[in-house]
Amino acid sequence: MSGRLPGPERKRQLLAVARPVLAKNGYHETTMSQIATAAGVTKPVLYQHYRSKRDLYRSVLEDIGARLESAVIEAAVDSNTPRQRAESGIRAYAEFVEQDPDGFRLLFSGANRQDPEWAALTSSVERSLAQAIATLIDVPLIEPVRRQAMAYGVMGMAEAMMRYAKSGEAGPYPTERLSSDITNLLWAGLRGIDVDQGQPSS
Repeated sequence: MSGRLPGPERKRQLLAVARPVLAKNGYHETTMSQIATAAGVTKPVLYQHYRSKRDLYRSVLEDIGARLESAVIEAAVDSNTPRQRAESGIRAYAEFVEQDPDGFRLLFSGANRQDPEWAALTSSVERSLAQAIATLIDVPLIEPVRRQAMAYGVMGMAEAMMRYAKSGEAGPYPTERLSSDITNLLWAGLRGIDVDQGQPSS
């Protein structure tokens, strides 16, 4: 059995352990007993930190979303030019997926859309990430609604390409090559956006 840990550290450990178990078995097929066993704790200890499986799953999704958003934004804001920001943000996204495939699978699982609570939570995470990405899109003189829509477009393109690359259908697809391909496609698209006055962006 795992040794005694401070509360916050124990909660982080339980989230880390629950993530691959939930990704492998799915929400409905996973039991709290399985997670407790994987974590090396008793069920009462698990329930001390998470009231129910739904509470734990919600915390897992929120943690994945927060870490992904933080990774992308921190990488992008340290860059000097719009191109570098796009490249750094996409690379951070691709590296996150490489390092935490279970987290990526859980956050963007189609099964989440079947449950109203998970659909709302996933949408909230996506909205927060899109708002952050929108601040990094350096296309002048466009309305906020267009900038936000473009952020969702960036997310959708990146998610679809990463899902395909990690499916194995494409054969070996190195993360560096993947992030470069996404960046080049993204940058070519952003360079063609018209500003709201009807003039091409510079």
